Amino acid sequence: MYSFIKKYTETMQDQNIYPLFSLLVFVAFFVGVLWYVKVLDNKQVDKIKNLPLEQ
Repeated sequence: MYSFIKKYTETMQDQNIYPLFSLLVFVAFFVGVLWYVKVLDNKQVDKIKNLPLEQ
């Protein structure tokens, strides 16, 4: 399977853009999650924290 992907990517032009794009998506996702956690209201945190115990 890896050899197929390697052969496919060797024939593509500008193949160095795909790892950079995936890194940017990865970093943007986790920065977004950290921002969401930072601005989350304490009431929402308490509600989410007690969800497993309410059932």
